[in-house]
Amino acid sequence: MKVWKESQLTQLSYAQKIETAYEMSLNLVKNLGFNFCAFSITSQTRGIHRHPINLNNYPTEWNSKYEQEHFSEIDPILAHCNHSELPILWHEKVFFKTPTLWQAQKQQGLRYGWSQSVHDENGLCSMLSLARSHCPITTHDLYKNLGYAIFISRHLHGLVAKELPAPSKPGTVHLSSREVEVLKYSADGKTAGEIAIILSLSESTVQFHIRGAIRKFGVNNKIAAVIRAAKVGVI
Repeated sequence: MKVWKESQLTQLSYAQKIETAYEMSLNLVKNLGFNFCAFSITSQTRGIHRHPINLNNYPTEWNSKYEQEHFSEIDPILAHCNHSELPILWHEKVFFKTPTLWQAQKQQGLRYGWSQSVHDENGLCSMLSLARSHCPITTHDLYKNLGYAIFISRHLHGLVAKELPAPSKPGTVHLSSREVEVLKYSADGKTAGEIAIILSLSESTVQFHIRGAIRKFGVNNKIAAVIRAAKVGVI
């Protein structure tokens, strides 16, 4: 048994397309004793635009109901995975605030399962779920298969991540010389009026450069722009 598991993991590691890798993962998961496998990934990073990936072999009826009933807004499993990489078992206590979701899920055969997530520094969050309609998942089952699930989730996550453009980093922001000057004087505690006098500019022009720096750094105010500029060595 160990041999075929290692063989499937090796084949999966060579897969370079997310769709192919998912199909391989589904076969491995079935051999581990689970009927269902779901993988989804979203990005919360500004500037990265891509249709959310949602691959699963759940019943079509369940996928439609989940979307139509907006279950994603109340799903406690999804909420957990959006904030933690610790695996979470599906059980009634987790769904105590959403009994309708729990009952609807069980009726579709999604009765016993667990989910886990991967978060990366670029703001991508993925979730892998393994489920079956029979046999409760014990702590022993979880830890016996956790390593395989971690390998699957990280490989699928990595395949998606490598296709996305790298998000802009603060250090790549290009400020004009005036914006740099304005931020330097702002860091010294100077007001817009005082900076205007020093640089022989109108106060509205100083405010214009401040807004430009705020926009380029993607922050909300002058103080945040000054802090970001200091962190990346602009001032």
